Amino acid sequence: MRLLNFATRHPEPGRLETRRTVLQRPQPNDFQAWADLRRESADFLQPFEPSWAADELSRSAFRARLRRHEADIASGRGLPWFLFDRHRPDILLGGITISNIRHGVAETGTLGYWMGEEHAGKGLMKEALLAVCGELFEVHHLHRIEAATVLNNERSQALLTRCGFKQEGMARQYLRINGVWRDHNLFARLAEDQLPADSSL
Repeated sequence: MRLLNFATRHPEPGRLETRRTVLQRPQPNDFQAWADLRRESADFLQPFEPSWAADELSRSAFRARLRRHEADIASGRGLPWFLFDRHRPDILLGGITISNIRHGVAETGTLGYWMGEEHAGKGLMKEALLAVCGELFEVHHLHRIEAATVLNNERSQALLTRCGFKQEGMARQYLRINGVWRDHNLFARLAEDQLPADSSL
């Protein structure tokens, strides 16, 4: 008797386009652009990220990252995107990941993102986040997207607010950032939340 496969096939991260960006699933041939951008932006990124490993920017570390992404996609636990310049498709801008996806009674996930220093402050991440939120609500049927920022990351907090997130509170020593347990402001956006008037692209 042939056994039937009842495994659930979870939706994969779709290719998204905004006015100035293209978002797509990270690929092995993205390694050099990723390593170069992260290296050039290290001083900009490290104060707001977990401590980097000694081999953080190595090809083997990138392959391990892609394997984790693939496992999360296959299980429905996560969705990763890399952001590229729409008019210069070889230029990597940054990345967005939704992780810890919980379905059932929660239908929620946790948002994370990073932008190369030379591309920050131009509104590119705002475009990308709005596109990703639309995808998560409309295609993946999430009800709630959560995000957290260290207390002094005012730029990230302003970005989330412009993308329709609302601050819900503060969590003590929420994540270990750059080797230190840090308090975080907690934000969330619900599928039915209205965007601020200045959020049009």
